[in-house]
Amino acid sequence: MKWLTASDIHGSALYCKALLEAFLREGADRLLLLGDLLYHGPRNDLPEGYAPKEVIAMLGGMRERIFCVRGNCEAEVDQMVLPFPVLSEYCLLESGGRLIFATHGHVYNTDNPPALSPGDVLLHGHTHVPAKMQTPSGWWYLNPGSVSIPKEGSQRGYMTLEGGVFIWKSLDGAEYDRLEL
Repeated sequence: MKWLTASDIHGSALYCKALLEAFLREGADRLLLLGDLLYHGPRNDLPEGYAPKEVIAMLGGMRERIFCVRGNCEAEVDQMVLPFPVLSEYCLLESGGRLIFATHGHVYNTDNPPALSPGDVLLHGHTHVPAKMQTPSGWWYLNPGSVSIPKEGSQRGYMTLEGGVFIWKSLDGAEYDRLEL
């Protein structure tokens, strides 16, 4: 199974559309969204193409292929307008015998990690900065970056996971990093 993972759309219809085009181009089976889908938050400027109602319609059209965790910008009202669950703090995946703990990053993160074993993965967004780091405890911290508001000079992008290989890509599909577990 091929997963496409993305985070921090923040209501940008422009970049949500680009993400869904990447999803189709990649031939992914499932889309894992790491939160902050509709609202830009008080610390961010409005992203280009800000149109949350259009994002709702685009994501709603593929609800049967989406898994999502709650970001710090999600609220109960977001669940009222989105036709798939968005309020879970985390979800658990398995790939190649390794646990993947997927969350947004505002609750569980490198400073407050869940119980992980060496080789497991903490996968989160929130920082808007792509990351790949093995901790001294032996588990990995991975971050796909942001779809619409990248920070620290990073590019808009996403990550794929297939057969135990994580690949970071820009929204146009250009690979720029990978990790094989």
